[in-house]
Amino acid sequence: MARDQIDMTPLQSRDELVTWFEAGIKPPSEFRIGTEHEKTPFTLEGRQPVPYEGARGIGALLEGMQLLLGWEPIMERGNIIGLYDVTGGGAISLEPGGQFELSGAPVETVHQTQSELMAHLAQVREIATPLGIGFLGLGMTPSWSRSQIPVMPKGRYKIMTNYMPKVGQYGIDMMYRTCTVQTNLDFSSEADMVKKLRVSLALQPVATALFANSPFTEGKPNGYLSFRSEIWRDTDNARSGMLPWVFEDGMGFERWVDYALDVPMYFVKRGDTYIDVAGSSFRAFFEGRNNSLPGERPTLSDWANHLSTIFPEVRLKRYLEMRGADGVPWDRLPALPAFWVGLLYDNQSLDAAWDLVSHWTAQERQALRDDVPRFGFKARIKDRYLFEIARECLKLSHAGLRRRNHVDHSGRDESRYLEPLERILDSGRTPAEEMLDKFNGPWGGSVEPVYQEYAF
Repeated sequence: MARDQIDMTPLQSRDELVTWFEAGIKPPSEFRIGTEHEKTPFTLEGRQPVPYEGARGIGALLEGMQLLLGWEPIMERGNIIGLYDVTGGGAISLEPGGQFELSGAPVETVHQTQSELMAHLAQVREIATPLGIGFLGLGMTPSWSRSQIPVMPKGRYKIMTNYMPKVGQYGIDMMYRTCTVQTNLDFSSEADMVKKLRVSLALQPVATALFANSPFTEGKPNGYLSFRSEIWRDTDNARSGMLPWVFEDGMGFERWVDYALDVPMYFVKRGDTYIDVAGSSFRAFFEGRNNSLPGERPTLSDWANHLSTIFPEVRLKRYLEMRGADGVPWDRLPALPAFWVGLLYDNQSLDAAWDLVSHWTAQERQALRDDVPRFGFKARIKDRYLFEIARECLKLSHAGLRRRNHVDHSGRDESRYLEPLERILDSGRTPAEEMLDKFNGPWGGSVEPVYQEYAF
């Protein structure tokens, strides 16, 4: 979630950075599920991007949501840029191109995730529909060029926008044109964190294929099933990727700290001002060698903010974030937390998943990740299609959710939320392939129908 942290205690030692992560350790009885999803706003009339300003803009949408929910506004230089629930619930924030993000509250079951999602969508509709705004559930905007998309008034995005073209060809696309759904999960010890991180990194391409949902750019097929996933391959390789060192001996919180210290920073926030320090490392800042803030030492807030600008396929904060999936229509969103909860929150399934991936090499994991955006289930690792591995993972997830045995009011456990993924596997095709079939068939070579069929 992109709300900047505030804790201005200067940091004295590397140990404090490690301690920051250790504070995330929880007993399994306190494990929670956090789900974040982004959706692209569009004007119901004309299907254009929605600007921030104006009576029917994103700012007005947020103001309406604030009145409806009673949440606290997040302000920056007089503009409302988000909302948060002071009772420890969720938050709403804006991605750079106006993508509307719900960061869900930490909940105990996928049933609660589903309830939260349905409430959120009802609330958003109530405010958005009179403003003439709809929302799209795709991994990438299907018809707009970069230049058409408005820029939200957030200081951190200005700095990132200037820096991105220096480090990759697709960073601007990532910021302004993509949407994701991710789930955030807990760990009970350093060893548990390492195991979950390894399993989920290795299997992130499975989620990419199951949720592949971005085959169009500017109105035409782009040659990929998840172009959003392809974008991440050339956004900024110093802060993204499959982290091969996570699988080496000695992996733990300290190793992640050392990695994060060397990732180039974007900004330092002082009061309401974002200071551009793009390209210099946190390590240099830590040693008092940041040219923009000579002699100044970072605070815990600076550390937390910096960690939120690292974008690997799975990200460690005080929990683990699964980052491989495209944004999808509302009925498929709870499938992502269900998939990962079943695999990672049940020890039997976690062990079996580790057995599945433990003999893969770093090169094989990387090749699979590189192939999945284009080939989906037809990507291969060793002598197996990803399709077979996805099927196995879904079985393990299903079994894990059955064993968790959290039942809803009608006696169904959380495995019910895997049904959309089971249908995808039964068809043998990724969602993107299904969409391409429509494009080449009933849609008559137009992406316009997505604004109805894939809208929230």
